[in-house]
Amino acid sequence: MVLPTPIQLQENRKDTVINPCFIAEVLSKSTQDYDRAAPLLRRDRSHKFLAYKTINSFQEYLLIDQYRVYVEHYLKTASNQWLLSEYTDSNVTLKLETINIEVKINELYENVDF
Repeated sequence: MVLPTPIQLQENRKDTVINPCFIAEVLSKSTQDYDRAAPLLRRDRSHKFLAYKTINSFQEYLLIDQYRVYVEHYLKTASNQWLLSEYTDSNVTLKLETINIEVKINELYENVDF
């Protein structure tokens, strides 16, 4: 998670930030449906991405599959509009717009044995 400064905390909490601009998740079999946007047709706030999208400062979301080379990259392009890019080629470089860095997909999977 990346946060702009000053960090904003939920009222009466010291462990819950409310202004992230970028969040990355490593997917597991038990949490991937919860972390992922699917099912998009269900407007159920039990899915993290749907809840994250309600945060005004939230601009970019990265989901990394831990069982194969597969990365989903969501970038907010306008109000209620998100661009999805999917990566399966480990030689591709991904640009994280919110924090202005480039990351090679193979670096995300460094030392991972499938």
